[in-house]
Amino acid sequence: MTITTQTNSTCKGGHFLIEETNPNDVFISEEWSEEQQMIAEMVTDFCVKEIQEPFFKRGRELEISKEEDRPEILEVFRKAAELGLCGIGIPEEYGGMGLDFTSNTIFSEKISGAYSFATTIGAQTSIGSLPIVYYGTEAQKKKYLPKIATGEWIAAYALTEPEAGSDANSGRSKAIHSIADDSYALNGQKVWITNGGIADVFIVFAKIDQDKTLSAFIVERNFEGLTIGPEEKKMGIKGSSTVQLYFDNCKIPGENLLGEREGGFKMALNILNSGRMKAGTGGVGGCKFLLDKAVEYATTRKQFGKAIAEFGAIQYKIGDITMKTFAMDAAIYRTARNIDLKAAEFEAAGMSSGEAKIQSVREFAIECSIIKVKGSDLACYATDEVLQIHGGMGYAVETGIEMGYRDARITKIYEGTNEVNRLLTIAELSKRSLQTKEIDLIMAGKKIPKYLLKQLNPVKGKGAFAVEKRMVQSMKNAFLLVLGTAGKKLRKKMVDEQEIILNLSDILAEVYVCESVLLKVLKLQQKADADKSKLPIQTQMMQLYFYESLANVQKVSKEAVASFAEGRQKKNLNHMLRLLLPDYDVNPKELRRNIADFVVEKGGYAF
Repeated sequence: MTITTQTNSTCKGGHFLIEETNPNDVFISEEWSEEQQMIAEMVTDFCVKEIQEPFFKRGRELEISKEEDRPEILEVFRKAAELGLCGIGIPEEYGGMGLDFTSNTIFSEKISGAYSFATTIGAQTSIGSLPIVYYGTEAQKKKYLPKIATGEWIAAYALTEPEAGSDANSGRSKAIHSIADDSYALNGQKVWITNGGIADVFIVFAKIDQDKTLSAFIVERNFEGLTIGPEEKKMGIKGSSTVQLYFDNCKIPGENLLGEREGGFKMALNILNSGRMKAGTGGVGGCKFLLDKAVEYATTRKQFGKAIAEFGAIQYKIGDITMKTFAMDAAIYRTARNIDLKAAEFEAAGMSSGEAKIQSVREFAIECSIIKVKGSDLACYATDEVLQIHGGMGYAVETGIEMGYRDARITKIYEGTNEVNRLLTIAELSKRSLQTKEIDLIMAGKKIPKYLLKQLNPVKGKGAFAVEKRMVQSMKNAFLLVLGTAGKKLRKKMVDEQEIILNLSDILAEVYVCESVLLKVLKLQQKADADKSKLPIQTQMMQLYFYESLANVQKVSKEAVASFAEGRQKKNLNHMLRLLLPDYDVNPKELRRNIADFVVEKGGYAF
């Protein structure tokens, strides 16, 4: 599937920090193709008919706490498979839909309406099948992908071990290679395996013999020596199977080694980049769904003679969630389309389709981690606030809100905890600056003094949103200033100062989302077929996001400086930060009320 919207084919991951982006070179959700609209509608319809109506609207939760529950889960899975939803990322020649990354992202957003079943189908379409799509031999693809695409076989991904979580390569699972019959005897244990209790095929990671790095294997459920543990009792995502796997001399044919020997660690990281993007996207999709529920309840629930939607305290919550969701939507579809463009660029240069897709997601690893963190944080914030809007009814099972509250919390943990992802953004950026020389942060930092001189002059005659454009650049320079000075002072000790790195990661994330939502609004202004009636509210959402984002950047910048600087250096840095990050003059209360009034009038999220 292709999109013909004009975009920038030379975009590079992480370069948003040192380069300006033309609004015409970003993709926004208002530009979904007709086919993508159909995908969105089909997935939404599935969620309503097969999950929402038969389960939570009747006060029930789709659950797989024990083996007797599995038929019900498998029936829902079968219905998803009949629509082709099990094969969205699998090429058409193997029975899948072969969707591009942007369309996959739309799927991730809309399937969030399936509550915890989204985790089940998400594992099937992402980490469970993509390793074979990207790294499998032709024989492996022909054997496994058609069955996964049709839902005949359910797929799972087994990386985590009791002593190996974020440090995945420290896993102790061992595969001993037998040269005589070219087979492997696998021993070890895997934990928190999504779909594990119902899966037919597993992507399993282990070290071969005395190797230092992981390899990957395709393991079938009926392989001798594999034992599947009972269902875990979990706080949420009860509609997905989670078990432990035990391998006792599990015999794996040599032909089931997936990819190159010792290539498993790199494989796991590349697959997780894609999963991170999808996890953040699912969180934002859940926010849109929750906003509809919040508005429905707030307009019908009356207290003191009027609907609670008229109270400022409730409007604050609705306006704030809507604004944050709109901003994240801009960042998500900007990134998704850039990944597709990069894949096309790599393929045109001679890469295979699979390798091009792997490397394109790898290119935008920084942005994927930002979206994972911001999207999952927002999901948890929104479910908490929407539950609060419902009051006691939100705490009751019958509304389904408390279920969403419990389900959302895992998004900050899986696909790499948010803390790990925040650290990764700075580690990856530093690597591309210092090792591969892809991003020239030093040159960008040298421009700060000249920029500071310009800050002494007011913005005049600079076109639409001149103040906001300057704010984005100022946030970029604030990041470069703190990173550069901290790096010079701490040098090799910087890697151990995780608190400072987390501060820097927060600034970088705000830069990316602020710029994304500004570019979206600028593009909507220029777009001939855009709904101009929404533009004033879209502009106000952008302004409110900038207001809140600036406050966060001011806070964490000052905190970072206080964590490594002292004396005159501290005083000078804080002075420069005040010049770079002056207050933004808007009325946040009125902006939130305007946004909430619009959303209430429309009956839910309408952007």
